[in-house]
Amino acid sequence: MTQQIPQVPAAEPELSGVRNFRDVGGLPTVDGLRVRGGRLFRSGHLAHATEADAAFLATLGLHTVFDFRNAGDQKLEGPDIALPGVRNVNIPLTDPADGAEFWKMVRDGDLDELRSLLGGTKGADRMIHSYREIITRRTAEHSRVLHALAEDSVPALMHCAAGKDRAGLSIAVALLAVGVERDAIEADYLKSNDPHRRYKVRRTSTSADAMSPEVMDLLSPLFDARADYLHAAFDTIEETWGTTDRYVAEGLGLSPETRERLRERLLDGAV
Repeated sequence: MTQQIPQVPAAEPELSGVRNFRDVGGLPTVDGLRVRGGRLFRSGHLAHATEADAAFLATLGLHTVFDFRNAGDQKLEGPDIALPGVRNVNIPLTDPADGAEFWKMVRDGDLDELRSLLGGTKGADRMIHSYREIITRRTAEHSRVLHALAEDSVPALMHCAAGKDRAGLSIAVALLAVGVERDAIEADYLKSNDPHRRYKVRRTSTSADAMSPEVMDLLSPLFDARADYLHAAFDTIEETWGTTDRYVAEGLGLSPETRERLRERLLDGAV
């Protein structure tokens, strides 16, 4: 596999066809190190990347793109563009919306339907439940990703559809495994709320009612990155395994040697 020498972005690029792209380099660890720039990237899907976007992504020296979308996502948005010399690995994770029928309702449903499914705390509760489920039920998938990163898959880009939930949790798990501070993980996660990063809500109808303030308010829990969601994931780790170290060792099956290789791959100054 031919790779270019990675170019660490001097400033965050404005990609026109890829939402929510960023390098997680620079985040601090609890033991005084930092994530190395140009090692780990995150974004929304790459299906609509322009030629200019693809040219920029090609400068990053990527080894692997991890796509956490499921078949429904890929049918809706299309497959990722092919980047020369880059391995694409699809590892479907649970969609917080959980199902094509639900997304059809989001796109097509009327106000009464949306109120019934998402009113009150139902939308946020659905997201919190999904985050907890991904942590407890997708340990094999996250283990596969971390083992790949420790072996040969860096530089890597992780994405899902919007780049905030499935990719956001997978990035968080990788950062926890190398000892990044939780506050720093949360700060990076919340960047997905920046207006230029947010996933574009799609509604079939073009009428004013279809995108009314009440409709958008009902849908907002699905499209927001909320600290409560990430806290639910962290709480689930502690409730299930007691500590992050036990989660990484027992839940994700990383040996001390593999975890140290992962740190060497991702951190500045790790030896």
